[in-house]
Amino acid sequence: MDHGEKRYLWTALGRGLKGSCPRCGRASLFRAYLKQVDSCPECHEDWSVIRSDDAAPWLTILIVGHLMAPIMISMSKSGRFSPLEMSAILIPVLIGLSLLILPRAKAVFMAAIWALRAQSS
Repeated sequence: MDHGEKRYLWTALGRGLKGSCPRCGRASLFRAYLKQVDSCPECHEDWSVIRSDDAAPWLTILIVGHLMAPIMISMSKSGRFSPLEMSAILIPVLIGLSLLILPRAKAVFMAAIWALRAQSS
């Protein structure tokens, strides 16, 4: 790891959004759904020292809530759907969006922490 290298925030965030290593962009940042690799197999950047903790779930809730709230309100006000129908439609969508956004949110926070050199170790 070269501490003197120039780190570009937007490049790192873009790579993180794709789930790639924020440093090189060639390898995956995760070895499982949310389990980050200890180090990049391509550039050997140490990812074990970076922890995003509760930031990713917070961002996921923020995004999903802002996307779904208007839809939920309009469905409720329209009167066309019963509560059971709304639940049958919205619950799978909410779960699917959350599962889709969560690893990307974690990778984006990891990329930001790396690019800004904000890790504690």
